[in-house]
Amino acid sequence: MKLLICFLLAYLIGSIPSGVWIGQLFYHQDIRQHGSHNIGTTNAYRVLGPVGGTVVLVMDILKGTLGASLPYLAGFTEHWLILVVGLAAVLGHTFSIFIGFKGGKAVATSAGILLAYNPPFFVIACAIFFSLVCLTSMVSIASTVGMGIITAWSLVYHDWLLSTVAFVLWIVFLIRHRDNFKRIKAGTENMVPFGLGKYLRDRKKA
Repeated sequence: MKLLICFLLAYLIGSIPSGVWIGQLFYHQDIRQHGSHNIGTTNAYRVLGPVGGTVVLVMDILKGTLGASLPYLAGFTEHWLILVVGLAAVLGHTFSIFIGFKGGKAVATSAGILLAYNPPFFVIACAIFFSLVCLTSMVSIASTVGMGIITAWSLVYHDWLLSTVAFVLWIVFLIRHRDNFKRIKAGTENMVPFGLGKYLRDRKKA
C-alpha cells in the first residue's frame, strides 16, 4: 500500500504544471498561448524570460527528484525503486491531471530522476545536454540526441534497469518531439540566442 501511495504522490508531484502556474501567478501570462505553446522549460524561457524560465527549470527538475525519492522517504531501502517510482513523475508531467491530462516533454523531470538515482551521472548528462545546445542552438536536438548518448553511456554502469529506463525515456522524447523534427526539416525550428547553430543560421541569412 505504501508503494502504491508513492506512485500516486509521484504522479501528482510530476503533474504540477510549473510553467503554467509560474506564468499565471507572477507574469499574468499563460505560456500555453505563446511561443511554442508548450508548458516546459524552453518555452518558459522564451515567454517568461530568464528568471521565470530558470524557476520553471528548477521546479521541473525537483519534481522528478522529489517524486523519485518518495520510496526512501517512505522507508524503502531498494535503490532501484527510485527509477521505477520516478517514472510516475514523468507520467504526471507528460499527462498532468491539473491541465486536462496534457503536459510537457519531460526532459527536465527525467533529469531530476537521474539526480536522485545517480548524481555523478546527472552531472555528465547535463554536460552532454549543454554541449549539444551550444553546438546546435536547438534544445530539441540536445534533448533527443543527448538522451541517445546518455542511454549509450548508461551501459558503462552495468545497470540494466538504468539503461532500460533511459531507453524508454529516449523513446518518449523522440515521440514528444515529433513536431520539432518537422520544423527542423523545414528549417523553421526555434533556436536559443547563442551557439554555433545560431551563428551559422544568422550568417546564412546575412
